[in-house]
Amino acid sequence: MDSLEPIINYLVDPNSGLKQVITEFLNAVMQFEAYQQSGVLPYERSPQRKAHRNGTRSRTLKSRVGEITLEKPQFREFPFESRIFERYSRVEQALLMTIAESYIQSVSTRRMEELVKSFGLNRLSASEVSRICAILDEKVEEFLRRPIEARIRYLLVDATYFKVRHNAQYKNRALLIVVGLRQDGLREILGASIAESEDSGFWMTLFRSLKDRGLDGVEMVISDAHKGIQKAVEASFIGASWQYCQVHFSRAVLESVSKKDRPEIAEKLKEALDDEQELQDLAKELGAQGYSAAAETIDKFRFDLWNYKAYPKDHWKRIRTTNLIERINKELKRRSRPVGAFPSDKSLMRLAGCIMININEEWITGKRYLSLDEN
Repeated sequence: MDSLEPIINYLVDPNSGLKQVITEFLNAVMQFEAYQQSGVLPYERSPQRKAHRNGTRSRTLKSRVGEITLEKPQFREFPFESRIFERYSRVEQALLMTIAESYIQSVSTRRMEELVKSFGLNRLSASEVSRICAILDEKVEEFLRRPIEARIRYLLVDATYFKVRHNAQYKNRALLIVVGLRQDGLREILGASIAESEDSGFWMTLFRSLKDRGLDGVEMVISDAHKGIQKAVEASFIGASWQYCQVHFSRAVLESVSKKDRPEIAEKLKEALDDEQELQDLAKELGAQGYSAAAETIDKFRFDLWNYKAYPKDHWKRIRTTNLIERINKELKRRSRPVGAFPSDKSLMRLAGCIMININEEWITGKRYLSLDEN
């Protein structure tokens, strides 16, 4: 291929062209890594040779421009290693170890047994699985205990549930997640823990651990209206305001509305969330239509929906919902789908932690999430 072709394609079609540029670049990086590890260039004769090439193997990698296919070099004498796949492999390895752990503990489903055979995990011993798990656990523990050095202005908190095996029972366990929007405009996953429920005590313990690690400067906390969260926020962040996530609020209002009327009321609710008086008028209208529960929900939370307006207007879209954590939860659910149920809390945190490490790395090295303009 002409070395200028990817660049020409980029100028013609920036989207597909950029994908090709990145693919060519990463393949070139791996060829250089192969040279470093083998000691020689392809087809070169040299006494410095440490390994012989054995072709390449196609390997997919998720990137910001979509999934790309790379050609990973192979050696005969020992495995080729590339830093390119380090982040991808961390999550993949955590997922495979969860499947292997379930298989060894005889808690796997028929689907999981098929995965075990297809990945060759049935050849792994319990001690080998334990050794790999310990390495991953250490990385996750290091991530969850790292110092919080940046000042955090806004805090987003939410929980999602997973099935975990305890003795002979499968129970729903809450994975509590806390995300911070920093003073410098970047976003950061600050912490996570596994709990029996979202009771205030579990949230307060997590908040306390974040403070011990350096959490400071919180002015507003955004969450759903779970009583445990509200109580913990009030006790843990004195002086900070609480913002009820407007998406969760809308769901709560529409919950008691019939399916027939839901689309029309949802549209009115969306418009009313920009104006306090309109929302009060909508509550009266809902009450008159017989939707007293929906009207009461509006009345109950009318003082907690617009706290975000006390902050820069450029921030409003980002801080009036917990959509940021919702996207994390969706990724956790998607990647854990092959597992079904986790064999232990530790296996759940191992996989979830590795996924969150990857997401956090993208955030910290990416663009600012919030404008620094205070007007």
